Amino acid sequence: MSGLIAGMPRDGVITVNRMILKDKYDLDDLEERVAMLCENVKTYHSETGFYGGFVCANSGAISNEGSTVGQVVESDLKGKEALIVTFWRSFEEHEQSHRSETFQPLFMDVLELCENGNEEIAYSLLWDGKSYSREEAKAAQEAKARYAA
Repeated sequence: MSGLIAGMPRDGVITVNRMILKDKYDLDDLEERVAMLCENVKTYHSETGFYGGFVCANSGAISNEGSTVGQVVESDLKGKEALIVTFWRSFEEHEQSHRSETFQPLFMDVLELCENGNEEIAYSLLWDGKSYSREEAKAAQEAKARYAA
């Protein structure tokens, strides 16, 4: 079982939508429409395979420590790009949610804001985890110091 999203099985599915806003829209427009969409999914699909999700927006920060594509200090897509990440029991249940009569109009409202259309990719979970507690981290560090070669 996953530690990131409660109840998510190891063989569950993660879907990712990448949305780039048209110039005439901003994150407030997207947030309002996505909130309606997410509420619909929670209401109508929590019993049919939906475990949870999150929406995140491009903050503009680029990690120069974690990137290998140059030393840019701010993303051109700051405030224009968002990801919708959802967690499902199966891909089939995810697909069924998209065919829902209540979902489709809300989904079309979100896509209206996007210059890139939409490509939703499904992923399999390879690893997830939450941070250690202070005590667990200390024990792990001590074990590494003692046993790692």
